[in-house]
Amino acid sequence: MKQNVIQFLRLCFYGVVIRPILILMLGLNVRHLERLSVEDMPRLIAANHNSHLDALVLMSLFKLADLPKVKVVAAKDYFCRTPFLTWFSMNIIGIIPIDRKGGEQDPLAPVLSALDAGYTVVIFPEGTRGDPEKRQPLKYGISKVLEQRPDTQITPVFMHGLGKSLPRGEAMLVPFVCEINIGEAVRWDGDRTHLIETLGACFDTLEAELEPKEWL
Repeated sequence: MKQNVIQFLRLCFYGVVIRPILILMLGLNVRHLERLSVEDMPRLIAANHNSHLDALVLMSLFKLADLPKVKVVAAKDYFCRTPFLTWFSMNIIGIIPIDRKGGEQDPLAPVLSALDAGYTVVIFPEGTRGDPEKRQPLKYGISKVLEQRPDTQITPVFMHGLGKSLPRGEAMLVPFVCEINIGEAVRWDGDRTHLIETLGACFDTLEAELEPKEWL
């Protein structure tokens, strides 16, 4: 299928299908959307991870004109279970499939290739979904990317509510008001531990600004 047709289908998917559903069902409240930009530099969007909705929501926040320049890291074992799902996930959703079980290939190689090709890459440093609205410890995979691509900027994003809208193991979307707070970009300083601590502190600050209520 020609690339322009695929791009048209992708824009329709996010603009005509995903955005209206999210707005009607979730009532997204987004702070500092202007920080979620696609520029002529390597950029990672680093977000907390509670739901399979996370990837779709983050992708839907970008301008439609910028979507062809954005990809999202996702689990190969979930998004590539069948040939059709693999095609749809990679071409329409725009995922970079990562093999969480390991293998001969460096699992981060596709992320590096995407950055080299000029894509903005959405990544979840926790590595896997946690319990609803509970953050997991950040893993060092993101620092390994930055060690090899030190000029890459990182934009932290904190999301609250999506873990309740579509929690682990559930297939039914539940309407909740979801809050998203986008932080200022940070840079790699050559220290893995400091990067993880910095991202953790960014998430703490972004979460505190939202003042999310406890779920009953």
